[in-house]
Amino acid sequence: MASCHACNIRVLVAVVCGLLTAIVVALGIWRIMVRIQRDTFAPPSSTPTEFCRNGGTWENGRCVCTEEWKGLRCTIANFCENSTSMGFSFSRIPVGRYGPSLETCGKDTPNAGNPMATRLCGLSEYGEIQLQNVTLGNCNENLETLEKQVDSSTASLDSISTEAQVLTSNADKLTAENITSATKVVGQIFNTSKNASPEAKKIAVTTVSQLLDVKEEVFQRAAAADDDDNTFTTLIEQMENYSLSLGNEAVVEPNIAIQSANFSSEDTEGPTSVRFSVLKGTSDSLVSGSTFIHTNVDSLNPDTQTELQILLNTTKSSPKACGFVVYQNNKLFQSKTFTTKSNFSQKIISSKTDENKQVQSASVEMIFRPKYNQQEFQLHSYACVYWNFTTKDWDTYGCHKNKNSEEFLYCRCNHTTNFAVLMTFIKDYEYPESLDMLSKAGCILSITGLALTIIFQIVTRKLRKTSVTWVLVSLCTSMLIFNLLFLFGIENSNKSLKINGSDIDNIDINDNEMPTKDIIDTPNPTCTVMAALLHYFLLVTFTWNGLSAAQLYFLLIRTMKPLPQHFILFISLIGWGVPAIIVGITVGAVYAQNGSDSQWELNYRQEEICWLAIPESNDFIRSPLLWSFFIPITIILISNVVMFIIITVKVLWKNNQNLTSTKKVSSLKKIVSTLSIAVVFGITWILAYFMLINNNNMRLIFSYIFCLFNTTQGLQIFILYTLRTKIFQSKASEVLKSLSSSTGRLKPPPSVTGLRLRVRMYNMLRSFPALHERFRLLEPSLSTEDVTLSLSGQADASI
Repeated sequence: MASCHACNIRVLVAVVCGLLTAIVVALGIWRIMVRIQRDTFAPPSSTPTEFCRNGGTWENGRCVCTEEWKGLRCTIANFCENSTSMGFSFSRIPVGRYGPSLETCGKDTPNAGNPMATRLCGLSEYGEIQLQNVTLGNCNENLETLEKQVDSSTASLDSISTEAQVLTSNADKLTAENITSATKVVGQIFNTSKNASPEAKKIAVTTVSQLLDVKEEVFQRAAAADDDDNTFTTLIEQMENYSLSLGNEAVVEPNIAIQSANFSSEDTEGPTSVRFSVLKGTSDSLVSGSTFIHTNVDSLNPDTQTELQILLNTTKSSPKACGFVVYQNNKLFQSKTFTTKSNFSQKIISSKTDENKQVQSASVEMIFRPKYNQQEFQLHSYACVYWNFTTKDWDTYGCHKNKNSEEFLYCRCNHTTNFAVLMTFIKDYEYPESLDMLSKAGCILSITGLALTIIFQIVTRKLRKTSVTWVLVSLCTSMLIFNLLFLFGIENSNKSLKINGSDIDNIDINDNEMPTKDIIDTPNPTCTVMAALLHYFLLVTFTWNGLSAAQLYFLLIRTMKPLPQHFILFISLIGWGVPAIIVGITVGAVYAQNGSDSQWELNYRQEEICWLAIPESNDFIRSPLLWSFFIPITIILISNVVMFIIITVKVLWKNNQNLTSTKKVSSLKKIVSTLSIAVVFGITWILAYFMLINNNNMRLIFSYIFCLFNTTQGLQIFILYTLRTKIFQSKASEVLKSLSSSTGRLKPPPSVTGLRLRVRMYNMLRSFPALHERFRLLEPSLSTEDVTLSLSGQADASI
């Protein structure tokens, strides 16, 4: 009866464990098949692969081409081929731009290194691409000398304007000093008191457009050095005045467009409205024919091709002329209060009438089509602003938001000047879905198993007449805390802040507050702390895996030598202290390098989840993930694998023909002992390296196998190190007997057969004390005084 009862308990335990394992495995297989099926039968993308050609990018439902190409798929040439003229060679030149010559001025000239000539690639009256005549430069002149000459009353402004255009044709070589000098030169050319010719002013517009190609940081240095001279402010004001003098003509360059509208004598009485429109092209540059003026209109009228539109309303005395200026970017408008990190185009629109400032009664309504990378960013908010010439910065006075549409941002202001919308964005992170059923089930089972194992090791200490197995308890404790943190803290709480639906629809139109930067930070110190804790406790877990391997190696391989003095204190300092040092140094180094950035923490952790940041491919060597995680765990895993192989070959599976005791150790016990060591050593974490395979299906399969084995690692420890012990089975038997006592069952007598087998095994092992101690560490004990699969017994005296 007793043997049958014990057999029933074991069968019950085996059935329960088998069912749990089968459920977890089935969930894993089901998830793998669903994911593979989704990847295999997923509908094709609405945008074919490589739909946009020749460097074009797919943005907001269309191909945005480079300047050299145009068309629906960027397949139509929009450039002049390499050419040679007048002894000068020119590379490919986009339409509408001047190309610098390959020949440059000599080293012994003031203009050393700059091109000797330029050539315009334009369009004929029939729309055909053609090269214009070569414009020669003067190697004995530079922008600094032109700045001195332009103030002279006898200076030839036509030649100065041409020379300035040649000297600024290569934007990559321009310095902050060059920008300041060129800005002063063209500002004087636009000055009405200088009486420059219309042709000189048109060439000056080309120079301004070329200056706007210079890098933003160079402009910032130029603005900082020119803070007191008002050079940029003067140029902006002069261009506003110039916009009134073009009649009904337009001057369009890649980065700037200027257009005027004159009113007939019949329109001098009563209110007048003028609508100026800028249409979007296939590239980011302005092209001829992309700007239009409509007079005698009463409202804005945008369509799918409209990128910017402004309606100028006059209500008292009608002006005789009005002018508009469009800047492709805000480089001339260097703000001290609004800083930009993104490279999204911030168009500036200027409107001006020839009315006297004291009697001006004009107002404007504007729409802007926001242009940004919608796959990476979300529009958070915007402000309708104008450029305040007094403060030399953006201001919101007199400007308000209007009701927005799905595609446009609406503004209205009660005055005229240079206007813009300052947009703010938040990065559109792809936050992952919550943990799936497989991960949650594995974590819950592991947490339960680890908690029971820790309680069992502590509570049964006296019953087992041994001390607590410190290494096993430390390993289970760190793994338990890591699983709890992973289950409840891996998700970033910023996930709830993600905007759903259209970005524009969520903007508050009643708030026109001046922003301070274009990228809105969403710091989450809690997530950073959680990432650091996960980092620490996972390193602790791996460290205790390595220490478990080292301790078992000492006990099983070096059986005749005692453990080092103060071994437990030493390994405790290593197990809990070394990971703390690694995490502390990592966080400190990241903060020291990026502390000035408000988003410094994203150099340590990810935003999508609270875990270490995944570096870009070109910066992997410098990443914290490599040095503070991959390298330490790789070293530990390699050493654990080596010791696992040694212990398996020399102890577990070694058969000595001269020892009958080793022959009677069943293969099943050897397999269980091998699995027990593999679990404690963390060998299954090697599967993580197979997830790096460059094959989606294979990577998916190994991901779920990895998840299956490692999320249930705590359950495996419970089964192998607690559930199989005689003490646990005895206590479980008592509980079952107490539950069945109401049925009147008698207490079964002790198993005679089981007792005989134990006595026989005991007598055999007594003859071989060394072998007895080895197997005593690897399988369940034969009596209540033994410790199952733990490092106690003989080791206890050393520990």
